[in-house]
Amino acid sequence: MKIISKQIFILLIVSIIFSSCGSPVKKDIVFIPDGSEVILIEKSEIILDDGDTFEYRGKGIRVLGMDTPEISHPEHGFHEDQSFGREASAYTAALLHNAEVISYLPYQDDRYGRMLAHVFVDGELLSIQLIEAGLAYETVSYYGDNGFPELAERILETAENSEVKEFIPPYKWRREHRRSPRN
Repeated sequence: MKIISKQIFILLIVSIIFSSCGSPVKKDIVFIPDGSEVILIEKSEIILDDGDTFEYRGKGIRVLGMDTPEISHPEHGFHEDQSFGREASAYTAALLHNAEVISYLPYQDDRYGRMLAHVFVDGELLSIQLIEAGLAYETVSYYGDNGFPELAERILETAENSEVKEFIPPYKWRREHRRSPRN
């Protein structure tokens, strides 16, 4: 299954080469064989929210395939950090900061207006990297493949072969810890 990430990486390189040669290919979008768009991200424009969410050019992006522990967001009713929430956020921040190529494969907006997307860091799925590190639970078994069955299969396989998490699933933690938002 590593073929997909290699294909995307190769297409990113080809796109950058063509765009620097005056080709009409847009510099920030790459088309993969099934017709999906992989959008390149300028990492200096990322504002990290937590381990699985960031803002890019004014748009929230929620990473598909995983759920990381929560950090304090009083404006959303979470007044404390979940265990490993800061670690997951720091791990994501480090991966994004040290990346040479960051891109995402958009799916659709969620009910909060965030773009649900598979995010790639140097050609590897960000969700897989956090699951392997023990800092995220997979969400494919609950939400399905979102139209990307090969990526979903890779995420599920990684989760099956990764260490057991040392924190309760974030969706359960959110249910137990949400209180009134602070203004």
